[in-house]
Amino acid sequence: MEFKTVRKAVRNQAGTGIRTIRKPLLAVLVLLLVGGCNSTDLLLDSDYNPRVNWGHHRVSKGETLYSIAMRYGWDYRRLAAANDIEPPYEIHPGQVIQFDVEAPDDFRRSGGGSASSPSSGTASSSTGRASGSSAQPADQTRASPQASRSNNALPASDEASSEIDWAWPHSGPIIAKYSSDGSDVNKGVDIGGDAGDPVRAAADGSVVYAGNGLLGYGNLIIVNHSETFLSAYAHNRTILVEEGQNVGQGDTIAEMGDSGADRIMLHFEIRRRGDPVNPMQYLPRR
Repeated sequence: MEFKTVRKAVRNQAGTGIRTIRKPLLAVLVLLLVGGCNSTDLLLDSDYNPRVNWGHHRVSKGETLYSIAMRYGWDYRRLAAANDIEPPYEIHPGQVIQFDVEAPDDFRRSGGGSASSPSSGTASSSTGRASGSSAQPADQTRASPQASRSNNALPASDEASSEIDWAWPHSGPIIAKYSSDGSDVNKGVDIGGDAGDPVRAAADGSVVYAGNGLLGYGNLIIVNHSETFLSAYAHNRTILVEEGQNVGQGDTIAEMGDSGADRIMLHFEIRRRGDPVNPMQYLPRR
């Protein structure tokens, strides 16, 4: 049985890697397994990860608030506010992140964040590095939290795309475009190339995640550019930056590969307040 035939019946109740499962959803998943569906494929399906508003996630070694927010479809600031996590958004192994809670009223009234957001470089992860990734930075030295706060201040608002100067992370051909079609979802663009090709930062920012803890993304880098925008670079062969490191547009941050994919490519996403948007609306015309 193809799991896509029943995806819509459960897609509003689940997200990738959910640690707690309600009984109705559990029953559906049991039926899928009995019918011969591959549960791993279900978790890797990019159409199966809307914002999760129930259950919880227990933090594992190497995770950051940014990677957890991306995994479950949340804006990192809203998830932090909902769980009373103050800037610089430090989390630790064993901590429980709740999804069945909402951000305080003052957070919602402010439009999702204050005008003075801390630098993304100050966001801390639980300790640890993912296997298969390199600890050697490519073009930048690791920034201290204090240096990040002073040198990498975030714009207060990013409603206009012109506030961030975007560039292509790789010059290869587009092999799959962004799509929000329920039958063929792609949360970013897939760019072809050769193994080892340089993957470059699409805009100035700070690395808030570098590892392989998100199913379906392989070796992944997430860069925070402002209060509103993140970019993600997936399926890398080698990661060349570290969490907390400031990067400039065009800096080499990884080597292209096929980790977590069936071919060599770069999967590139732009996230606006936690939601994937079409990168072609922001990247310069080729």
